[in-house]
This record gives sequence, structure tokens and C-alpha cells, in this order.
Amino acid sequence: MSQPPIPSARGILARLIAFDTVSSNPNRALMDWVAGLLTAEGIESLLVPDAGGGKANLYATVGPKGGGGVMLSGHTDVVPVEGQAWTRPPFELTEDGGRLYGRGTADMKGFVACAIRAMLLAARGGLRVPLHLALSYDEEIGCMGVRSLIEVLEAAPDRPRFCIVGEPTGMQVATGHKGKVALRAVCTGREGHSALAPLALNALHLAADFIGVVRRVQARIAADGPFDGDYDVPYTTVHAGKMQGGVQVNIVPNRATVDFEIRSLAGVDVGALIGELREGAEAIVAPLRAEFPEAAITVERLWDYPGLGTPPDAAVVNFVKSLTGANGTIKVAFGTEGGLFDARLGVPTVICGPGSMAQGHKPDEFVSVEQIGRCEAMLAGLLGRLQAGL
Repeated sequence: MSQPPIPSARGILARLIAFDTVSSNPNRALMDWVAGLLTAEGIESLLVPDAGGGKANLYATVGPKGGGGVMLSGHTDVVPVEGQAWTRPPFELTEDGGRLYGRGTADMKGFVACAIRAMLLAARGGLRVPLHLALSYDEEIGCMGVRSLIEVLEAAPDRPRFCIVGEPTGMQVATGHKGKVALRAVCTGREGHSALAPLALNALHLAADFIGVVRRVQARIAADGPFDGDYDVPYTTVHAGKMQGGVQVNIVPNRATVDFEIRSLAGVDVGALIGELREGAEAIVAPLRAEFPEAAITVERLWDYPGLGTPPDAAVVNFVKSLTGANGTIKVAFGTEGGLFDARLGVPTVICGPGSMAQGHKPDEFVSVEQIGRCEAMLAGLLGRLQAGL
């Protein structure tokens, strides 16, 4: 009896896009569907759920036991579509002019579809070296979901030899990205009636002054470095993204917050930068405490992920370049789960996947059919190497 045909990458992608896996939503239906596909080919999946059970990571292996092999990594969550002027249905795959449109096509369900298909092909391919699939949730809100999967892999007796994170790089081989720390400055003043505003301490004014500190630190870094010319922005960035405070216009607010981030080059002392920002915050409020003892600006660390800095001559880089035909390497501006795989598991990692982040997070997000084809060709080459013993 002949085996049923393996679904195409486009067909798998259409199903993945149909799952609305915006980070605020569950992804369990998608993961259960993927697990069912794998089970049909005799591939056992490990699901690592979150505390509520609505979200999960998935890990699966094809090939011989005993460790080593290559791990294909991707996240299944996507960013929201609200407030964006889509001209096509965001959760329905649409093909037009050689492009595949839908939320997550570029970032990064296009690669996930190709990776799932590679696993299905591998199950029929007689691998001598294993192929692993790692799918995660909540990457878009700080690479949060994958951490529970990493804890499982940390306790496992064997680990992959290499990891390919399939974020969109135009199928170029990326060896690095900046690390990120998300922080919050909590500004405490004294409330009062706006008719007597000078007798109160406006927490929004403190927040605005703190943003001035952020901008001065950024200006110093931009002028003095250090620099890495492989990045579009070749220095560490300090960026304020959200300020919040106040109840209504006739009340002087006693509390305000500023959410900000540091995206750091490898080797930069982020702790020292946070210390500099805290010193700047203290310089704002210290002169005010004689009249307002409660005056404060405290800087809290919310979450972080490490950068990735794989040496350009590393074995994983040469291996993936041999699959793509690339001559050089790049670094990417956006963060990935690759830094966590490298830092916590010690698995050498590169980033290589179809599409461009220039299309990610935008209305009418797309990945080209040509890019999907190039990704499939890379993974076909990978399967050949795994069949041959790597």
C-alpha cells in the first residue's frame, strides 16, 4: 500500500496562517495540529505547556537516538493586526504575483512550514544523524515561551550539535544579533489640584526629565561607541517606547512610568549602562527631596534575552553556508531565541530563513514563493547531509 503524499510547504503554511496565534491568544490548537501531522508519520512530539495549558512549545526528533544532529527552531506566535490597513485577509493565505500574503508569512510561519515538511520527509528518509524541530510561543513578547522548553532540554542527556533559527534573513546566514533588556522607570511625585500645580510634584514631569537622561546616554553611545559595522545601527541603543501616567487633566499625577529598552552589542557592560541611568535618575530627584521626601525614580528590570555572537568561522556557520551557497554572513537588528539556545544550551546557532523582516509586523505581510523555494532547497540539502552522516 502506497504512502499518502506529504503536504506541500504552501499547504502547511496555509493551515498555519489560519490559526490566529497573536501572542495574546492560545496556540495550543496549532501545536496539536502540528503534533497530529508528525504522529501520522510516526514522529513522537513532546508538548511543553504553559501554566494555563492554552499555549505550548513542541519538540520532536527524527532519526537515531544519542544526541547530535541539527535543530530547526521557530516561533508560532505573531504580532497583532489591529490598527493596520490590510487589503487582504490577515489569517487566510493569499497568493498574488509570486507572493504569499498573511500574518506571519515572513515572521516566521513560512520557515515553520518548511521545517515541518522537512521533518515529514525525514521520517521517510533513513537518517543517520537526527533532525530536531523546536517550535515555541511568546517569542514576540520577549522570547518568553521557549525558556520552559530550554529547561527541558537542559535536563536531557543529549543536545543538538547545531541550531538553525529560521527568522527571515532573505536566506542569508546571520551569525549575530544584539541582546535586549526591557526596563521600567517608576516615577513618584506628589498629587495635587492642578490649580495649585506648583505646590505638587508632577510625576509626568519627572518621567519627561528621565527620558532626557535616556536621550543623553544614547547620544554619548552614538558618538563614542563601541561600534560594530555589521549592524545597520552599529552601536548599542537606548530607546524609550512608552510613557504612562495621570488620571485627568485637573489632577497633578503622583505616579508615572517610562518603559524603555537597551539593545546591546556583544561585550557591552549593560549593568554599567543601567547604573548610569539610575545615577541620572537620582540626580533628578535628589534636589527635590527637601520639599518632597517621597520623590523617587526607580529603575526596574522587566525581562531580557542574550545576544548572539557566533564566530564567522564556526563549524555551524560553514555548515549552513554549504547548504545555502552563501559566501558571506550578516548580522540582524532584531532579536531571536538563538541567543538563548547558545547561552543556556551551548548549541552553536545561526539564523537563516525565508523572507525579510522589512515585511514583518506590517499590513499585507508576505513572503515570496521564491524565498520559500530557496528554504526548501536548503532543507533538502540538510536532509541529504543527515542521511549521509553529516
